[in-house]
Amino acid sequence: MKIIRRCFFSALFCLLTTLPAFSQTPDQKFLVYVGTYTDKTDSKGIYAYEFDASTGKLTPRGLAAETPNPSWVVIHPNGKWAYAANESGKRSSITAFSIDAKSAKLTLLNQLPALGEDPCYLSFDKTGKYLFVANYTSGNVVVFPILPDGKLGVPTANVKDRGTLGPNKERQEGPHAHWVQPAPDNRFVLVSDLGLDEILVFRFDDDKGTLTPNDPPFAKLAPGNGPRHATFSTNGKILYVMSELNPGVTALSYDSRKGLLESIQDNSGHTRDNFSGRDDGAEIAMHPDGKWMFTSVRGPDFISVHTFEPGATGKLFLGRSFATGGKEPRHFAIDPTGRFLLAENQNSNSIVVFSINAETGALSQISVTEGVPSPVCLTFLPIQ
Repeated sequence: MKIIRRCFFSALFCLLTTLPAFSQTPDQKFLVYVGTYTDKTDSKGIYAYEFDASTGKLTPRGLAAETPNPSWVVIHPNGKWAYAANESGKRSSITAFSIDAKSAKLTLLNQLPALGEDPCYLSFDKTGKYLFVANYTSGNVVVFPILPDGKLGVPTANVKDRGTLGPNKERQEGPHAHWVQPAPDNRFVLVSDLGLDEILVFRFDDDKGTLTPNDPPFAKLAPGNGPRHATFSTNGKILYVMSELNPGVTALSYDSRKGLLESIQDNSGHTRDNFSGRDDGAEIAMHPDGKWMFTSVRGPDFISVHTFEPGATGKLFLGRSFATGGKEPRHFAIDPTGRFLLAENQNSNSIVVFSINAETGALSQISVTEGVPSPVCLTFLPIQ
């Protein structure tokens, strides 16, 4: 019965996520929800914009929801609900909203304590029944069930990251969960921990919503890397990890049968070429067609385009880097059509739209939206 349920929910998730993709054409329009930091700024929460994928034009729709420090926002695969990580130290919480696509407004469903400090990343399991939360400061991961009405239920798991600390005394003084994501088959959940220089691997029970350390329980990265975010290759066989403290990408093969990660390429530090000064790795994203991968670095404030070694090695080549047109590109996102990349410059209060060259992956700036208070994440919702 468990196998039948898993297959049913996996099929349901695939249906929910792939149907919109088939309808995505160059003239499609999207709502874009932007999370911000409200501390020490005039921001009030989550802001909405309309994005025209035929032109790359971004049009303000106003404040979608007033909520404190929504540093990460995700939209459920059914397009009806949104969830925000309210990053507020010991008062941190996770908030569920319903979406009114016509008005772009978000309506509060419920809000629960994050059960940790400073949640910085959210993701869904492949069935859409659970929300994963990475709490940075406290170094723990929490699993919330998603109830039939979109509200968050009583957590089904709360696991503390454990391991040997990295050598950076200031940033690696304890475990710091920075990214959490299920593997493509939903049997394992991976966590990048900046403080431990590890990618932790948990077995995931999608009936009970529980997490159990795998054997082995982690893959170790080079000391002092400080892994931040990661993304899978389009075939699910390679995990690419962007490090923050020693900016660069580590490629690891992924064995879906055992949940085993093994390093095949360590490019850490390669983005430091021709630059001296502060440089903090930030975001990593795979292009929808799998041709390129993009990463951002704060300090020099650029986005790099990575290409892949011929064959099926999974190894990377570092290509050109492009200025983001502002300061502190903490996050960027590729629109679902794959034609544009939107970079949020946190310290410049702007979102810059780039077109992506279909042949080379090169970025060309086409517009700048000013007056976005401290933007730190964004996500797309198809509306046409």
